[in-house]
Amino acid sequence: MLLPALIAALTVLLLLVSSILVGRARGLYGIKAPATTGHPDFERAFRAQMNTQEAALMFLPTLALAAWLGQPLLASVFGAIWLLARAWYLAAYLRDANRRGPAFALGALMQIALLVLVFVALARAALM
Repeated sequence: MLLPALIAALTVLLLLVSSILVGRARGLYGIKAPATTGHPDFERAFRAQMNTQEAALMFLPTLALAAWLGQPLLASVFGAIWLLARAWYLAAYLRDANRRGPAFALGALMQIALLVLVFVALARAALM
């Protein structure tokens, strides 16, 4: 269960980095809290952070369930790909919001794969 825990910890680190990027953008572009609009570069950083938090809210429990229900290695592989996709998404969104699509699609596919793992494990357990 160390690999899923590592993926989870790295996901939290990604969330922290995205928060730091937003704070940095606030300072660079003079966006005072609680404002969430003002400069396009700040707005991209803010949306990338919020989208990553929203995705992590679904990802982390699904990763944990898939690992706990007996698929820790496969959950870790899907989780690592999700994590790399979300880092790619964050970087792409910061450069050009229109270029985030492929990273989003890969991350969504990994989220679905993890969810399928969970439901297959639950179905197997229900049939036993």
